[in-house]
Amino acid sequence: MLVLALDTATPTLVAGVARWSAQDGTKVLAERAVPSGTRHAELLTPAIQAVLTDAGVSMGDLDAVVTGLGPGPFTGLRVGVVTAAAFADARGLPVVGVCSLDAVGEGGRTVITDARRKEIYWATYAADGSRLTGPSVDKPADVTLPEPVVGDPEFAAVRLGRDVIAAQVTTAGLLRAAAPQLADPSTAHPLVPLYLRRPDATPPTAIKAVSQP
Repeated sequence: MLVLALDTATPTLVAGVARWSAQDGTKVLAERAVPSGTRHAELLTPAIQAVLTDAGVSMGDLDAVVTGLGPGPFTGLRVGVVTAAAFADARGLPVVGVCSLDAVGEGGRTVITDARRKEIYWATYAADGSRLTGPSVDKPADVTLPEPVVGDPEFAAVRLGRDVIAAQVTTAGLLRAAAPQLADPSTAHPLVPLYLRRPDATPPTAIKAVSQP
């Protein structure tokens, strides 16, 4: 099965192409990790085109699409989810969504990513990789993070004031998290982004009257 994998839940967008099977696991053919900040909408499509070219395949060769569902900032996360859904719909492909934190690191660990507002997204995992707690969003001072902690070392040094093991979302991680649904596409869940909190921009609760001259 040839799979396109996407994630826009963190400041580094990830696009990759891999071959996957239940028997042989994942073989990554091409991957781009692009520092994107808030430019996910601008950079995602070129990254997808680049990994397809690097892998020597076309959109018509794909058998499935996998996308990270966050948690992540509202706008950036929505770009990846909508793009994955659009590509899958255009080609009539199954599309699988997974928690993005599940695709960071392996084994027993605590995963952290930047939630902005001086907060972190985090989750903990057992030795077999199954998620024990989370995903959650909290201020670092309000939670105890079991070792080992993995994530962006630069972010952790600033937000947590400590060292962590370097790890980020990867194509292999996304497919590992998606494996049960790829094995049986009929079990794929709806693509529901994990925002965990309301967006900064909200509609007004009341309409102001317009004064007449």
